[in-house]
Amino acid sequence: MAHPSQLGFQDAASPVMEELLHFHDHALMIVFLISTLVLYIIVAMVTTKLTNKFILDSQEIEIIWTVLPALILILIALPSLRILYLMDEINDPHLTIKAMGHQWYWSYEYTDYEDLGFDSYMIPTTDLTNGQFRLLDADHRMVVPVQSPVRMLISAEDVLHSWAVPSLGVKMDAVPGRLNQAAFLASRPGVFYGQCSEICGANHSFMPIVVEAVPLEQFETWSSLMLEDA
Repeated sequence: MAHPSQLGFQDAASPVMEELLHFHDHALMIVFLISTLVLYIIVAMVTTKLTNKFILDSQEIEIIWTVLPALILILIALPSLRILYLMDEINDPHLTIKAMGHQWYWSYEYTDYEDLGFDSYMIPTTDLTNGQFRLLDADHRMVVPVQSPVRMLISAEDVLHSWAVPSLGVKMDAVPGRLNQAAFLASRPGVFYGQCSEICGANHSFMPIVVEAVPLEQFETWSSLMLEDA
């Protein structure tokens, strides 16, 4: 999860998020090199009194500063398109979960089970225990197995919401009357936090998302207990 004064992204917990981090570093390095070159040229032009007559009228330079930006855009576009296709790819999911946004809580339904679903409300500040996070912890976590492709079906019952978990590289709008689809794979056990990322009313800040990734054996035990309680 994020830390105070953190400048970078959260640690990746899925292969897609790792790809996004690598692409961010790739694009940032290109921006840094371009900025350095432009700054050097500006300083050189301002500080020198010399004039190079070959720069004043040179077709070669015009060709270079036309072709070079095009090549740089290709270097950025190709990895970006690759990641876009990876994010849309859903291959044989092991688990399907339907997330419904409400004002102001989430409800989850494990569609592969006959009767496994629950509502997830934010834990009020007065009820927090040691180790729980204000505005981020929920009374029911969405539990998923580690190293298993999970398909999310996301919609809303009232207004626009957005189901987002930064560590997993997932963000999808929840639109009333529309079923959107996303997928992720938790590469390691842990608890990953997110929040509604679409302004949805007065309590928009109070509908957190908590995803807990556990080994398959623990997930089967948890699902059995939830079905018994239902």
